[in-house]
Amino acid sequence: MRFRTLTLAAASGAALLAAGVLPAHASGHHAPTSTQEGSVSAADLLAKVTSCSQISNGKYKTDDETSATVPVCGKNGAVFWKADMDVDCDGQRTTNCNEDRDPWYQDDTAFHQSDGKPLKAESLPYVVVPSSSSIWNYSGAGIKGGGVVAVIYNNKVEYAVVGDTGPTKIIGEASYATAKALGIDPDPATGGADSGVTYILFKNSKVSPIESHSAAVTLGDQLAKQFLANN
Repeated sequence: MRFRTLTLAAASGAALLAAGVLPAHASGHHAPTSTQEGSVSAADLLAKVTSCSQISNGKYKTDDETSATVPVCGKNGAVFWKADMDVDCDGQRTTNCNEDRDPWYQDDTAFHQSDGKPLKAESLPYVVVPSSSSIWNYSGAGIKGGGVVAVIYNNKVEYAVVGDTGPTKIIGEASYATAKALGIDPDPATGGADSGVTYILFKNSKVSPIESHSAAVTLGDQLAKQFLANN
């Protein structure tokens, strides 16, 4: 989990803003290969999460120094929250996810691949959920490792899996691959998004194997259609 200072977060936000007005080649990051996964639009999903029926006993912080402002909300077949995105690089060591690139790097994830190894944050889109606490117990709400998450940012939808757990009081984190796919700076130390990210987690879902992103997209598209129909 990223415990960035507000100053650094503000600086990264300014950097993202600056990058947004530059050509893709000038910003230092390639444009994402796809801006839409599946057949359900970001606008249609967001239209179903405009109001919150709070199911958490309290609210979460988005970073260590901020106040607790983010509730977990309930819908038919899903839970959701709206927060920032800190970049998680935990799991298997890769070119961009390791101790040298990430000051908070850990070589394990809460949930593992089908071969027992930790997940690969650099290549697998996954989301971090807060560890169970008196605020909220994710497993009690039907959320499990490998569950499907629709992550929405800047009118883009990226399907991910529940891949790791974080601190009990902080929310809003996803893997390097998730950030990159959504056009967010994936640098674990200075990247991320300060706000505007919506996470919709589908209850009682499970991608098998957890490391198959294509399976997550297929199942996610089906569940997103059901979500629209049931809410």
